[in-house]
Amino acid sequence: MYEDFRVKDRWSGQDVHCLFQAIITAISTRHADAVDVKFLAGGRPVWIALPHAAWGEYNKRSGKIITDPLAAQIAGRFLKTAIESGEEDGREMYNLTVAETLEHLDAVMQEYATASAV
Repeated sequence: MYEDFRVKDRWSGQDVHCLFQAIITAISTRHADAVDVKFLAGGRPVWIALPHAAWGEYNKRSGKIITDPLAAQIAGRFLKTAIESGEEDGREMYNLTVAETLEHLDAVMQEYATASAV
């Protein structure tokens, strides 16, 4: 769904190709308690930082874990909605809150369930 997608930029109307590239534990690169997910958006690097606390909160409420592929989906959905809504402002790094991370996770899971039912 969100590893390789195209989205229209709200302000320019241009088609932006977004491609997942990597997941890195941020503690090792920038001493942050997060997981950094890298995309190329229109050829430029964009990092989405997902807080580690979201992993624990998701596990507490569901008994499940956030896998690397699921983290990529969460970050990709955030990036897509940010570009569509005009909130993506050209920064290289976006830091999500626990609530934002779980909101995008819930939306990804709902989209997956809907697509699987068809």
